[in-house]
Amino acid sequence: MQEPTVFYIAASFILAYLLGSIPTSVWIGRQFYGEDVRDYGSGNAGATNTFRVLGKTAGFAVTLLDVLKGMLAAGIANVLVDQLIITPDHRTIYQILLGVTAIVGHIFPIFAGFRGGKGVATMVGIILTVQLELAMACAGIFFAVVLFSHYVSLASIVASLMFPVLMMFPEFEPGADDYTIAMAFSIFLIVVITHRENIRRLLDGNERKSYLVPKKV
Repeated sequence: MQEPTVFYIAASFILAYLLGSIPTSVWIGRQFYGEDVRDYGSGNAGATNTFRVLGKTAGFAVTLLDVLKGMLAAGIANVLVDQLIITPDHRTIYQILLGVTAIVGHIFPIFAGFRGGKGVATMVGIILTVQLELAMACAGIFFAVVLFSHYVSLASIVASLMFPVLMMFPEFEPGADDYTIAMAFSIFLIVVITHRENIRRLLDGNERKSYLVPKKV
């Protein structure tokens, strides 16, 4: 691999990390509400905690921006292909690798004292970039699990698992090799690790529920 190619690829991963490190919930909370969401609720700088602490407007804004972070990070692979730095055959694997780097940035953001969120919304942006139909399928699974179980954490874990599982089917991602699928499974593992406390509460029956449709009083 030539030195300029190594430089551009290394720079791409640094950029992906920095994109992931943008602490949308922290900045929005401080700028518009005078609060740091990490001081309340779950103490997490993610979209779910933003919904609970700051409300729907802030929650939707953070969700959209975090999804955009994942899309932009994974989309760097398209630029690498266009500039002939990587081949089109390597597009998907780089989308996932750059996306994983952005998730790491989201979890350990350099711009917010390395105290971030869990990376689920950023993961959505990655899947949207890799394959729209795949993203729609995972989104459908996510909302179905929330609707029937009322657990966002469980839905996030299941949806992240279905991402690599569905990649095994040619209908969703034709030509995905074993290495690409393995990298997709790494996203699932990250989601499991960041949700370990949620998993413990799920097993204990103490996890907080969320309702897509408000309960009747």
